[in-house]
Amino acid sequence: MAKGFRRTRRGIRARLDDNERGLLAHLLVEVHELLDDDAGPGDDDPLAQLVGIGTAVEPPSDPALARLLPDAHRDDPEAAAEFRRYTESGLRERKRAGLEVARRTLGRDGALLLDDDEARAWVVALTDVRLVLASRMGLEVDEDHERLEALADEQDSDEPGGLGFLLAVYDFLTWLQETLVEALLEPLPDGS
Repeated sequence: MAKGFRRTRRGIRARLDDNERGLLAHLLVEVHELLDDDAGPGDDDPLAQLVGIGTAVEPPSDPALARLLPDAHRDDPEAAAEFRRYTESGLRERKRAGLEVARRTLGRDGALLLDDDEARAWVVALTDVRLVLASRMGLEVDEDHERLEALADEQDSDEPGGLGFLLAVYDFLTWLQETLVEALLEPLPDGS
């Protein structure tokens, strides 16, 4: 059973059992694959390729991906398209890199021990996974969580893939992320 993150003299530490590690690894890979860049740098322009200017100007059609890569200018579609063209490729790459840090560190033996940079990558990776799960479940505001819990109770859907299971995973990720943020904000223990 998981023990949340806490700061130690050696780094930020958590304990996760094999099932929890497997679930987290699966989710990290799923979101990484969702972010695979199908709108990479412009093919014809060597300068665009060099600096990572993409061809994407429309928001993603997948609602979960659209939450990960939102429009920067909701009131100005032209500015949003231009901003997306210049930033989406790099944003996708940074998100994939953070997910990869989390997946790689998750594979270490023993307790999960992170340095501060790895812990910050984990915070972003957990946010991205939670955003995708929330989008898939229709969780937009706090009241949605209560509505989904009631629906899950009606459906008795605690089996893997069911709504109750997905809500439990979402709540687990939320708790894990909260303990991680708290650990990042803690001062180093005395004697370090």
